Amino acid sequence: MSKHVPRIVAVLPRGETLRNFVYSGTLDQVAGSVDLTVMSVLPSAELSALLSSRFDDVRELAPIAERVAVTRLRELLDVAHGRWLWSEAAQSRWRVRDSEATTPALRLKRMVKKAACYPLANRAGIRLLERAERAASKWLRTTREYLELFETLRPSLVFNASHVHSPHAIQATQAAQWLGIPTATFIFSWDNLTSQGRIIPSYDHYLVWNDDLRAQLLDIYRSVRPEQVSVTGTPQFDFHFRPEFRLTREDFCRKVGADPSRPIVFYSTGMANPMFGEPRIVEGIADIVAGLDQFGPPQLLVRVYPKDRTGRFDDLKQRRPDILFPEVPWEPAWLTPKPEDSALLTNTLRHAAVGINAASTISLELCMFAKPVVNVGYNPPGMNIWPWDYGRFYTFEHYRPVVESGAVAVARSESQLREMLVDALRAPDARAPQQRALMSRMFGSTLDGQSGARVAECLVALAGGPSTGAGRPLRTEIAC
Repeated sequence: MSKHVPRIVAVLPRGETLRNFVYSGTLDQVAGSVDLTVMSVLPSAELSALLSSRFDDVRELAPIAERVAVTRLRELLDVAHGRWLWSEAAQSRWRVRDSEATTPALRLKRMVKKAACYPLANRAGIRLLERAERAASKWLRTTREYLELFETLRPSLVFNASHVHSPHAIQATQAAQWLGIPTATFIFSWDNLTSQGRIIPSYDHYLVWNDDLRAQLLDIYRSVRPEQVSVTGTPQFDFHFRPEFRLTREDFCRKVGADPSRPIVFYSTGMANPMFGEPRIVEGIADIVAGLDQFGPPQLLVRVYPKDRTGRFDDLKQRRPDILFPEVPWEPAWLTPKPEDSALLTNTLRHAAVGINAASTISLELCMFAKPVVNVGYNPPGMNIWPWDYGRFYTFEHYRPVVESGAVAVARSESQLREMLVDALRAPDARAPQQRALMSRMFGSTLDGQSGARVAECLVALAGGPSTGAGRPLRTEIAC
């Protein structure tokens, strides 16, 4: 009599989940212990072929429209959650949505939404809305596709690789729940619980970056029990700690068009919304860098936020050949990093002399490499960007501890940024003790290149499979 082998269905609803769980080798390790079905968005023929070459059962995750009543209930739940949570990020989003209501019709619609959410913006009201949303999702469902699929596959676990991209995964995850199949999800980023919306639907198990996220999750979602939350670290940082991704300085500079003999000032841009006027900030920094003759002068390398498809830096690229704008290898479909982007980012961090950004996750990654960080805390000179405010980003709950730790410097003006940049180039190790303390407090021992292995071990255990041997080297996708 053959022994039953558990099956895990991994749902990859966004391009970044391929980086986190495919390129990192996480799902290969899962597939080595249990049967695996991969349900993924397919951004290109090349990436579709990559998935098919690595996994036996790959299926396309196609968006399925839902009824208007269901989507409206989710909108109301999301608004009520934000009003109840009332974090700094939620307050900022509230003001922005108010400012976007620029016509009588839009103002009326906004007023109705706010009026409807106020009496429900409490724990009891949100529980009521969640029950209504779940019931409506089931009884007004528009497909049986995933119900029939899971009745055939009979998986032991359905794993949504990014809770924040649930609109594309929700049909699969809720079908599993209706059939009594356990579900798990990965909390995608460190700011998601305080700056993004409600987790819809709820899950049986959650995988998180660190203890802070675990504590936040248990505080906000009181129905979640401690044993339902596992701290694994995030596989997106694993690439930084794997020697196979390292390039020599000469090879890296040749790749991005830089001079290996001069310091590299690395600027990483943010989202077009809310980072209005950022090209003006970048050009101001370029002028500062060009005047630092005592350091070479340095060269400014700008990594444009991969999801920014507005072309807002095109003019700067044409006018300022002194600024390096290496191509960021992402597929526009489903906002998908290509395998070679991991090596590019890792080596940019490794070979930079100092990093500048506006409250980005890149700040944490620079600290991992013990690189000085200067944050932009001033608005673009001469521009009115209300209701946005660069300085306000540093009050957001997820980023405030970074500032308070002293691991980064926050410039409140262009002149102060110049002073901080000079200090960083002169004494790059000045904040190293604070950076080490911050990394230890935030990540403990998980910055070891093995977060993907811990995720795999956790998923297989949840599915009732054998140990994966977490800690052994993972298969990674390298394309330097």
